[in-house]
Amino acid sequence: MTFLPNPLIIPAGIMIGVLVAMPVGPVNLLCVQRAIERGFWGGVAAGLGVVIGDGLIALFAALGVGAVTGVIRHYRMTVQTIGGLALVAFGIRLYFTRPQLFRDEHSEGQRASLAAFAWDIPQTFFLTITNPGAVLGLFAIFGGVSSFVEVESYIDAFTMVAAVMGGSLMWWVVLSHTIGRFRHHMDLDKLRLLNRGASIILLVFGGLLLGEVVMKFISGRMV
Repeated sequence: MTFLPNPLIIPAGIMIGVLVAMPVGPVNLLCVQRAIERGFWGGVAAGLGVVIGDGLIALFAALGVGAVTGVIRHYRMTVQTIGGLALVAFGIRLYFTRPQLFRDEHSEGQRASLAAFAWDIPQTFFLTITNPGAVLGLFAIFGGVSSFVEVESYIDAFTMVAAVMGGSLMWWVVLSHTIGRFRHHMDLDKLRLLNRGASIILLVFGGLLLGEVVMKFISGRMV
């Protein structure tokens, strides 16, 4: 038994982490909104929930791609319903939330509370693990990379998970830092428009997920 992982696993895992974090989706949009509203640490806190979610999915993928994928496909309707309802709820909440621009170390104004940062982590984590498209997408990417980088032991699996989380975290740190450089150009009116736009997009994504579930249910009943 070897205690040293395959050296190719670390760069492959970092690449997977960046690839799954980059696409623009409802969770990513929510993290960007938090970075604009609360600054660098707001974006990092929201992104951390995504990182943990990606790490959990990567762990299941590393320990058994086929079996877990089958379970996800079997319960996809349930997961999709929960994810759709969550997106609709977050969209409604964001639409009616009063816009605020909190200060960071480079700006003036009210600071966001530590509780606000901490609460963002479970929110984005929950949205990440209840998005069946994102989950299956990570499994697909993981399966493709695993075709030339073999995961043969638990050491390899845990190293891959750590690398995936590291790559995802790197992306959110860089993105939050970039947003933090120009967020001082925002005012409450612009943030209000951003919040309304983001909430509508969340509602659309949630509605599409729920609509697909309803259509599948109806077509299943008609067969």
